[in-house]
Amino acid sequence: MFRYSHAAANHPYSDDDDVLNEVEVNGNWTPQEKALHEARLKAKAKRRLRKSSSRNSTSESFSESGEVVGGDPHSPKGKVNTNDRKSRTGKGRGLPKKGGAGGKGVWGAAGMVYEDEEPDIHDPNYDESSQGDTVYETVVPEIDEKELEKMVNPIVQEYFEHGDTKEVQMLLKELNLGQHKYEFSSLAVSLSLEGKASHRELTSRLLSDLSGKMLSQSEMGRAFDKMLKELPDLILDTPDAPQMLGQFIARAIADHVLPMSFLDCYKGKVDCEHARVALDRAAVLLSMKREMVRLDNVWGVGGGLRPVKHLIKEMNLLLKEYLISGDVSEAEHCLRDLEVPHFHHELVYEAVVMVLESKGDTATHMMMKLLQSFWKTGLITVDQMNRGFQRVYDELPEISLDVPHAHSIMETFVDLCYQESVITKQLRDACPSR
Repeated sequence: MFRYSHAAANHPYSDDDDVLNEVEVNGNWTPQEKALHEARLKAKAKRRLRKSSSRNSTSESFSESGEVVGGDPHSPKGKVNTNDRKSRTGKGRGLPKKGGAGGKGVWGAAGMVYEDEEPDIHDPNYDESSQGDTVYETVVPEIDEKELEKMVNPIVQEYFEHGDTKEVQMLLKELNLGQHKYEFSSLAVSLSLEGKASHRELTSRLLSDLSGKMLSQSEMGRAFDKMLKELPDLILDTPDAPQMLGQFIARAIADHVLPMSFLDCYKGKVDCEHARVALDRAAVLLSMKREMVRLDNVWGVGGGLRPVKHLIKEMNLLLKEYLISGDVSEAEHCLRDLEVPHFHHELVYEAVVMVLESKGDTATHMMMKLLQSFWKTGLITVDQMNRGFQRVYDELPEISLDVPHAHSIMETFVDLCYQESVITKQLRDACPSR
């Protein structure tokens, strides 16, 4: 039992540990009392340590002068220096956090070198567009078979007007024809069958330019094979389709668009009569032109692509045949096939010169009838008619050297044409006289 002095009685509310420090203890303690006394001393030391740790963590412990313990003297009263990297828990060795690599605005410890890390595709924040240089491509959807004809027809029709194969290649590159690419050739040939000879010549040149660049020989062969199968339908609109397709095949083989063995693949394997006609036509043309590298004249040379001398020769032949046969419709058909409306004044000039060089009135009346027919059908315009007669007026002095009566014959023919409304009054009055 403890023996308390009078001082302990005067402090009934004091702490037991404080009383023990002030009370004078009897030296005759039992071992149990001594052990209990030591335990209380240890508990008191722990309580003091916990109180000191609590004051440091909240920075609320004040000195006797009222200043904050451990605070920055320049900081406001009651605030804590947050830049202090020492532990405030009362534990640890007082070293900086994370070895000096932590804290706001710190990217790591001094001297640390970071290596480039590959982005993880499974990362929720992974952004594919921000990885390196992003390349954007325009994806053109593949054209289906129904839309193919609508897209190709305007391209081919425009090509018949300008004749520029490079522009066609550029337009085709913008389209994604896909597996239907070979059908462009068959559509172009089908459209040319309904057109003029010059259109077929342009189509053959187009196939030659596209071969090897955009279309292979196998794709060209596939296109012509499709055409051979569609001949029963094509012949309804174009009766001469088998012969024309045969000429296309012959020209394509000569231009190396189709392989030389293309015809051999069909020997004894064709049941369609129209297809046999086309293949036979191609075989005959190739056998006749075996020594020629190209069948350039298989369609003739249309329009302004022909030399002027050749056109003059063709028109002379046309007029001579007309004087023999007297067939106006055949002459009109031949003139249209030449496809040179800008050069029709040459026909008028040659017709008038033949009248001046002819003997008798037969040629005069036949030529007047021919020019009258061309004028009424609109085949020869008033401008072309005037230019033809004016050329004869200008060269009449030279013509009269070979034809002495050229002036009188010319006046008679001009009056006859004016009476039949072939020429205008102004053109008749412009006729020179001797």
